[in-house]
Amino acid sequence: MHFQLIYFICIGYLLGSMPSGYLAGQWFAGIDIRAKGSGSTGATNVLREVGKAAAIGVLIVDIAKGAIAVLIAKAFNLSETSEVLVGLAALSGHIWPIWLKFKGGKAVATSLGMLLGLSLPVGLACLGIFLATISFTKIVSLSSIFTSICLPWLMAWSLDGTTKPAYLIVACATTIMVLWRHRSNIKRLIAGTEPRISQFR
Repeated sequence: MHFQLIYFICIGYLLGSMPSGYLAGQWFAGIDIRAKGSGSTGATNVLREVGKAAAIGVLIVDIAKGAIAVLIAKAFNLSETSEVLVGLAALSGHIWPIWLKFKGGKAVATSLGMLLGLSLPVGLACLGIFLATISFTKIVSLSSIFTSICLPWLMAWSLDGTTKPAYLIVACATTIMVLWRHRSNIKRLIAGTEPRISQFR
């Protein structure tokens, strides 16, 4: 069983490592996205440096990476804890991709995908909060940070009544991870220099 779990964790990590943002920069603009803007390979930096069409594609792929990793674990009837570990492996792969010398994105979209796989109502609630916040603030990072703070509360009072200890732990871990990855954004938010969507191409 332990070897089986390691196998699926490796699958989750490799799924998360798929360098969608880097490939979008190469294919659509001939640039290394890691050397532009924030240096992140996530959809927000792709939006800023490449354009909307590429960013939408990256966003969809990054969400799918987290969701597929968890759904694979569920399809093979792994335990709830194992599902969480495989999902976290996908997040780790996105943040520290083996193909890009371990320099990736901030895992917000992949976190959403993982949540959609673990608990669809909670994932959809997070998506709703993110969209509502970004429509009001026009700041992607602030919307991501606020949604991540809401996540543990949403998981604790799961809309479908299926909150499990492992799921609550991963919700808290995801919040910490997102906040840590956005520490430079938080500094810019405090300084009032964080760009809004309207400033992107």
